[in-house]
Amino acid sequence: MGEIEGLPQTNAGKRFLDEVLAQLEVHEYTSRDIFGVHMAVEEALVNAIKHGNGLDAHKKVRVVCQLSKECLRIEIEDEGPGFDPAQVPDPTEEGNRELPCGRGLMLMRSFMSKVEYNKAGNRVVMEKQRTAG
Repeated sequence: MGEIEGLPQTNAGKRFLDEVLAQLEVHEYTSRDIFGVHMAVEEALVNAIKHGNGLDAHKKVRVVCQLSKECLRIEIEDEGPGFDPAQVPDPTEEGNRELPCGRGLMLMRSFMSKVEYNKAGNRVVMEKQRTAG
């Protein structure tokens, strides 16, 4: 679909997210699916802008979106160094509940049908299979 760049990236990300959510409604996704996609995509965009690109206005976030009646596929890639998702603490484990990290990744995995990262850890591909309404 395009790139999110410049200041403020968060506004461009919000416009992109609003368009995706509107298209989900057009394709008659359930309100539960739309809510989940909203949470997951917003988290992925914030992670790319804030953590990946370090709020650097000169860096871009590349976004590709494919939508059909059956499936939404979103790819979000930042220009940051990446990370290893396996190294992010599970926020549901006893010793990690007070840590400020990991909740967003957990939400993304909970709401989407599929979440995968590239080897570098700076690109996430998420899919949401439409549920019957």
